[in-house]
Amino acid sequence: MSHLRTELRQRAEEVVALYPSRRSAMLPLLHLAQEQDGYLTDEAMAEVAELTGTTPAEVRGTASFYDMFHLEPVGRYVVGVCTNIACLLRGGEELLEHASAVLGCAVGGTSDDGLFTLEETECLADCNIAPVVQVNHRYVRTTTPEAFDGLIEDLRAGRLEHDIPPHGTLIRVRRAGGLRADAGEIAAERASAREARAAREQ
Repeated sequence: MSHLRTELRQRAEEVVALYPSRRSAMLPLLHLAQEQDGYLTDEAMAEVAELTGTTPAEVRGTASFYDMFHLEPVGRYVVGVCTNIACLLRGGEELLEHASAVLGCAVGGTSDDGLFTLEETECLADCNIAPVVQVNHRYVRTTTPEAFDGLIEDLRAGRLEHDIPPHGTLIRVRRAGGLRADAGEIAAERASAREARAAREQ
């Protein structure tokens, strides 16, 4: 039985069909799994392994390399505060300390209400508006303790649901264009390529 919801399983199969090698689809499939659960569960990683023809250990090894993937539960909102050099000079460490106090959790921890996980991040590439803060990988451009407090208040009240979806959701609008191909056409082209390769090797 699939761990992924029916709609996500269908999307996962469509993604796999786009790649000549199934294992190349691993990263987009991990994003789909994290979209469903908010983090990568063992069951989800096992299903990604099955879809990509790999092992759960290979999937876990890949997921653990990237900081966008979480292998343990996180809050609905993952708050990242940059303390790299530009942000450090503009009060990044002080803002991180303030965030820890306001959220009631240590860096790397999750608030008691389960809403927020706090992270210290490397450069978030928005240095002209330092210190940089992201929530669920969205820039919020909250550079002062007062602005941070207002952000947290708005998140708690649900006033930013349109701008900042729950952790794991990269996009909420599905593309109607872009990379699209008929599954039968893809299969036929790949079969033809295999036959041509086999003929050359004879």
